[in-house]
Amino acid sequence: MSLMVKRSSAVLGCLAPLFVCGLAHAQPAGLVNQAPATGGSTEVAKEGFQAPVAPPEESKDATTLKATVGGFLSQGNSRTIALTVAADYFLRRSESQFAALAALNYGRSAPAQGEPYATTVENYQGRVRYDYFFAPGVAGFLSVSARRDRFQGLDLRLNLDPGVAYYFIDEKGHRLWAELGYDLQYDARNTDFIEAAEADGTAAPGAIADSEVRHNVRGFVGYDNQLTETVKFSTGLEYLQNVEETKNARLNADAALTAQLNTDFSVATTVSVKYDNNPLPGVEKTDLISALNLVYTMN
Repeated sequence: MSLMVKRSSAVLGCLAPLFVCGLAHAQPAGLVNQAPATGGSTEVAKEGFQAPVAPPEESKDATTLKATVGGFLSQGNSRTIALTVAADYFLRRSESQFAALAALNYGRSAPAQGEPYATTVENYQGRVRYDYFFAPGVAGFLSVSARRDRFQGLDLRLNLDPGVAYYFIDEKGHRLWAELGYDLQYDARNTDFIEAAEADGTAAPGAIADSEVRHNVRGFVGYDNQLTETVKFSTGLEYLQNVEETKNARLNADAALTAQLNTDFSVATTVSVKYDNNPLPGVEKTDLISALNLVYTMN
């Protein structure tokens, strides 16, 4: 079961990029967070006298696949149908780390009995990312993400993000890290959205370009903590600043609390806030999303 709350008059948005809509996270990116790696320990054995040695470093190698499903149905005075589906894959082998994420959010509602349903939420998104650890706690990464959002007027938003990450804390169940890098953003706008904005006077004719390229500086801070054996907390904050038009800036914040039900299933409560300082005409600056999702994990 899933409960989704929308506090935007025009756009629902999603849980991101890096952050998507109510998931346990597999790795650091955009609006999206990284799950703690799992593994065993190495044994050290010698004959004769031995000098004291530090405990061996725990392996961070892991393979995880998560599937998330959430839904909401309301009938009677208020009629609403909403669906969230996502898949999240994470792979860590020695110095290399790979993650892939795909998500779909869709919703329809009708204001009263006898009136037709109208689509109120519709977005699709995906992201792939590769990290290479040059030294303990230091990694370089490349991330590519794509998003299609009807209510943001986007046929496609493509982001290319190279950068470096530094882990202040990098333990099995406890991580704190920061990222700094470059973001190349390409937007392809929806023609129907542009024509509607011009027709109702929201935008002057020709004011909205069919496409746009933005060059941004990107900063991100993430935190994961396995509070107990069954409860995990994750959060992330991302800032994008355009280097050509300083009025173009975006801020994305995500938080998730996951409770393990058994070895395979967990429940995740998530909150996502997305702020765009200079959105398209007729689009709200801030989107707030909360969700409750059932998550299946296969290790």
